[in-house]
Amino acid sequence: MKVAVVGATGLVGTKMLQILEERQFPLDELIPVASERSVGKTVDFNGRSYPIVSMTEAISQRPDIALFSAGGDTSLEWAPKFAEAGCIVIDNSSAWRMDPNKPLVVPEINADAIQPKDRIIANPNCSTIQLVMALKPLDDAFGVKRVVVSTYQSITGTGVKAVRQMEAERAGESVEGAYPYPIDRNCLPHCDVFLENDYTKEEMKMVHETCK
Repeated sequence: MKVAVVGATGLVGTKMLQILEERQFPLDELIPVASERSVGKTVDFNGRSYPIVSMTEAISQRPDIALFSAGGDTSLEWAPKFAEAGCIVIDNSSAWRMDPNKPLVVPEINADAIQPKDRIIANPNCSTIQLVMALKPLDDAFGVKRVVVSTYQSITGTGVKAVRQMEAERAGESVEGAYPYPIDRNCLPHCDVFLENDYTKEEMKMVHETCK
């Protein structure tokens, strides 16, 4: 089995590789994929070094599965191209979550939503995944009518720039930050942009994705 990891050099892509290795996922060939500036570099996996390749090169190698974690715009552009090549795409971005023709899946909850024809499978955002894992047995037993949720988001969800900001602040150094306020030992009561209904985009993701 050939497995491509798209966004292999990012925070989430690196963690995907780590988990695939820890769980001894039965792949025969790894295809790490990243942006053009990373092509030619290598990643280590199961004691071997694998060269990072471009999107086009990865498609030409015809992977069986592609794990996408490279942002919504990248997924919108490239996931269909991988799918057209016969690959099953599991997308970690928000790009396909609310597409009525794409299943939104947490395997422990609704794996049966996946049909043989599906070539792009979305997974919810991290907060929604944890929420539905707790809600499903409660809903089965009692029927859930209303949920009040508070989440505390890791800065890693913002990306490498946010992590570097925190590290620099802790070291007393100045750096261009991902946030307009200090983040080290701080909590900002604001995640993502505000929408017209005065909820943030992140809050409405949880509402819509949980219902789907």
